[in-house]
Amino acid sequence: MNSKILKSGHIKLYKRENSQFWQMKLKLPKLKSIRSSTGSKILKEAEKIALNYYSSLSKKTKINIGRTKNIFKKIHLVETADLTKKEIEHILNEAKKYILFNKKKIKHMNILEGRTIFNLFFEDSTRTRTSFEVAAKRLGADLINVVVKDSSINKGETLLDTMTTINSMNPDVLIVRHPEEGISKKISETVDASIINAGDGSHEHPTQALLDALTIKNKFNNFSKLKIAICGDILHSRVARSNIIILSKLGSKINVVGPKEWLPKNLRKLPVRVFTDMRKGLENCDIVMMLRIQKERIVGKIMPDQRSYFKKYGLDYNKLKYAKKNAFVMHPGPMNRGVEIDSKLADDITISLIQEQVAMGVAVRMACLALIIKNRDNNVS
Repeated sequence: MNSKILKSGHIKLYKRENSQFWQMKLKLPKLKSIRSSTGSKILKEAEKIALNYYSSLSKKTKINIGRTKNIFKKIHLVETADLTKKEIEHILNEAKKYILFNKKKIKHMNILEGRTIFNLFFEDSTRTRTSFEVAAKRLGADLINVVVKDSSINKGETLLDTMTTINSMNPDVLIVRHPEEGISKKISETVDASIINAGDGSHEHPTQALLDALTIKNKFNNFSKLKIAICGDILHSRVARSNIIILSKLGSKINVVGPKEWLPKNLRKLPVRVFTDMRKGLENCDIVMMLRIQKERIVGKIMPDQRSYFKKYGLDYNKLKYAKKNAFVMHPGPMNRGVEIDSKLADDITISLIQEQVAMGVAVRMACLALIIKNRDNNVS
């Protein structure tokens, strides 16, 4: 059976194998579904008929389908640098709607029914890949995990050929993690599907920064008076870069703290204050965000001794005293316990927001998927 979803799942067009005409199923909030034939054999014509019928029903029942004005109108999410403050706030507000939903016993809706989403991870990841998978399935989408080690790319096929092949399957969204910086943007210019950057080298990780912002929003609501320290391996961290961009756009003051050799040369071009001393860098901070040491990206350099690194830059209860009295602790994970952060501190639910970050990740990714596919339906570029 062929099918197509419109209006974020409120309209479903479908044609059975033994039928010549496209059928429509309309579902308005709080009303029973309406099924009818469009009377058309042509999909484009059937779409117009269904949309007009839907519009007339909406007016008759006086139901406001568009409950919030869509500020975010992009069909790709590849760089936080492309997002305005209003777009970021809109995504966070949409994500908040899914927080309570994700606490229900039955966590399933059909707004992305019939949509195909590919997880394309060319780097190891459990946390991000699983989070996107849960988000897609809770929205009713079909999610395909591509196991890269078994893919044709390891048999000599180029990345572009792989993307062209997958594009021929007419997916709606490709979620891409790759070690090459800027690859998501290149792919977005090549394929018809929408692209979500799930991490490209040391460059960007937009949804991680958005989930971190949502975690902070739930605790403080207002970003404008917050002072946040981002500490550790700044140079190789895409999470650090994306968080600096998003949190500063939302109005927070950002300190970055780390060893001199792990501070990017162009860091001072960003809206941050730079420190190599934890005591000075954490002073008066509301949040201390620790980063994972990116061992896989530190190539040809001597890794610091773990004990000496923890002594100088690892976060424990004593160093946390340099920050504000009721400061919170964050970490994007996975954690190197006893290296970047003290294990007891990481598990202290009165201080640590690490588990909350994981929960917020599903809500943010649900919002991003729903918004991007809605924008595709509305032909927004």
